[in-house]
Amino acid sequence: MSDLGEFPDRLLLFDGICSLCNASVRFVLRHDPRERIHFAPLQSDLAKDLLTRYEQDHQTLTSLVYLRKGRLFTRSRGALELARDLGFPWALTYLFVVVPGPLRDLVYDLAARNRYRWFGVKDACMLPPAGVADRFHGEVDG
Repeated sequence: MSDLGEFPDRLLLFDGICSLCNASVRFVLRHDPRERIHFAPLQSDLAKDLLTRYEQDHQTLTSLVYLRKGRLFTRSRGALELARDLGFPWALTYLFVVVPGPLRDLVYDLAARNRYRWFGVKDACMLPPAGVADRFHGEVDG
């Protein structure tokens, strides 16, 4: 998939070497029974190309980015949109959208900044679990 028109309606870009991010991907896989959400590591050329097309700096977006029906969401708003797409009961967290974005992002950024120290880091990007490889996109070199 190289053309933006060919991207899935819901694409989660995640830090492939972050233990917390990998756990989040596994969580989404378990709680997305309609299998609508697809994944790509931020380290992939596909993610870099996508972020460039959306005029985002792939150097600064290093945790969660969620592309939903052509709209790009980052930081706490990305997490809320993702939770909303998981359905009940996870969608209830979308109620936090009433909290001002800068305040939500303060909390999000604290976790994002410390995620390697608190949760660990992998030597390489995660491999897709068996049976869901078709929902993972983007090759990572090395």
